[in-house]
Amino acid sequence: MFSFVMFAAYLIVLFLVIKDIFSDRLRPGWVKAMWILAVLLFPLLGCLAYMLFYGQQMAVRESVRQDASQREASDDMADYVRRTANSNPAEQIAAAKRLLDEGTITRDEFQMLKARALG
Repeated sequence: MFSFVMFAAYLIVLFLVIKDIFSDRLRPGWVKAMWILAVLLFPLLGCLAYMLFYGQQMAVRESVRQDASQREASDDMADYVRRTANSNPAEQIAAAKRLLDEGTITRDEFQMLKARALG
């Protein structure tokens, strides 16, 4: 069981190192190739060396990626709120009427949407 857990931990570190090698835009391609060879030829030693040399930078790059992802999600949510909050009751009723005319909703559903827009 201990061996399995250690192997799983090694694989996680290996994939994190390989992901970081390819995601670093400042490092030239030949340096990336050398690190990939080092990690593949000497797996444990290569991963440990990479973590010693670039461990702090890995954390910074991951933090920047997470911040960008959260900012993007926040912008998407703000855009959604702006689009839905700016619609007035007349627009909502007109949209519901269009759906009723197209046959997408029933008369009862139209009345419910109309009441929700007015209330």
